[in-house]
Amino acid sequence: MKYESTRGNSPVLSSAEAIKLGIAPDGGLFVPTSPVTFSPEAIDRMSSLSYGQRATFILKEFLTDYTAEELSQCVEAAYGGSKFDSPEVAPIKKLTGDTSILELWHGPTCAFKDMALQILPRFLVKALEKTGEKTHIVILVATSGDTGKAALEGFADVPGTSIVVFFPEQGVSAVQKRQMVTQIGGNVHVVAVRGNFDDAQSGVKQVFGDCALKARFNDRGFNLSSANSINWGRLVPQIVYYFSAYADLVKEGTIKSGEKINFAVPTGNFGNILAGFYARSMGLPIHRLICAANANNVLTDFINTGTYDRNREFLKTLSPSMDILISSNLERLLYLLTDRKAEQINAWMSELKTKGSYTVDAKTRNKVKALFWSGSADDGETLATIKEVWERQNYLLDTHTAVAVNVLEKYRRETGDATYTVVASTASPFKFNGSVAKALLGEETLEGKGEFALLQDLSSYTGWPIPGGLHGLEQRPVLHQKVVNKEQIGDAVQEYLLT
Repeated sequence: MKYESTRGNSPVLSSAEAIKLGIAPDGGLFVPTSPVTFSPEAIDRMSSLSYGQRATFILKEFLTDYTAEELSQCVEAAYGGSKFDSPEVAPIKKLTGDTSILELWHGPTCAFKDMALQILPRFLVKALEKTGEKTHIVILVATSGDTGKAALEGFADVPGTSIVVFFPEQGVSAVQKRQMVTQIGGNVHVVAVRGNFDDAQSGVKQVFGDCALKARFNDRGFNLSSANSINWGRLVPQIVYYFSAYADLVKEGTIKSGEKINFAVPTGNFGNILAGFYARSMGLPIHRLICAANANNVLTDFINTGTYDRNREFLKTLSPSMDILISSNLERLLYLLTDRKAEQINAWMSELKTKGSYTVDAKTRNKVKALFWSGSADDGETLATIKEVWERQNYLLDTHTAVAVNVLEKYRRETGDATYTVVASTASPFKFNGSVAKALLGEETLEGKGEFALLQDLSSYTGWPIPGGLHGLEQRPVLHQKVVNKEQIGDAVQEYLLT
């Protein structure tokens, strides 16, 4: 399998080269040059496999320059041992007669980003060996909350690498911030940005696009790469849990083999739901992908109208990991739906950069609407959904998953579609315990209490245990205190690498 850029002006590379680079030299995103498909029989066989075996089975089709032994080593290092607090890694829990929850937050940082960022560093180390890379790889990450900690955890003290994470100073929860600024590791750096996630993401992209700056880094033996979902090595592991969820539903008799299901996915940067699109294109029986947005509903408007317009107020919500107005991974979807017309992608991305918006043609818009349905939920609806699901099903949702459950209900009311649906649960409810406690216990319980004090209150009220990754977090020493303006992101990287 080879990889090409969505912008059409970069050489075709092996998977190891694509993973090492992260983003294509022309600014585009790497995609496989040919499709991968599985027969119904192959999908059936996954029901008898463990999560790790399912991962190896799927990854070998995309990462063909990795040996079977290398992939097995990567998978075992990522998902084996006690890294995840569930033996199933991504367990599926029945919520109602027509809905299950796919819990993707049993890893070390209590968020779904662990599903990819526990294995990406392993891919990268192997890629460096395969390509004979002698330079030091520097991972640059912009995060809306969860990617940052998961990437730091995955890359901490990985030989031959350093990692610099940028997060919006006021745009993450107290727990998310504490997880990042207390990160240990001789090769990790964490920087707060005065601005929102899009400011941080745009600043990091500018560093990648600054040829003179990259040349200076290269002269000093540094090579930039990314752990955001623009890196194919970050996206491809996410395909696995769609197949795994389906295999588990068949195994437990909830659905029949070959039966179509829906997935409802809380979505900001589009990578998570794009992995579902890839799974569908590979033969997984998916009827509809339901894209759930919060009040920053730029994706909902795009799916419904064909116009992507980031020229709008950026809102801080109770689901901060979805507070995003520039959804980078949408570029991969559009490239595939336009039959790989790179010139068209370049035109749209240029319009997005210069005007802040673009409108796709009618044919592409219709293809999007045939695959995706989208709606949004505001903060009030999010809190009401958390309370309602707890009272009816005795199940605890975090704010992002609550958005998906709420939007799923709207989808069913509007379409009448009774297809069995899996909701992708992207974070432990304890990671956003202030909002969850507010939903269950009322505003008055928050008075005078921070998120860390509320951890125990929430656990005592629900009987749910506090995840190990959050125990004692408040007592850990703060190791990273740097704060910069969005224009200073490149300067911060230079300071770490060149001084």
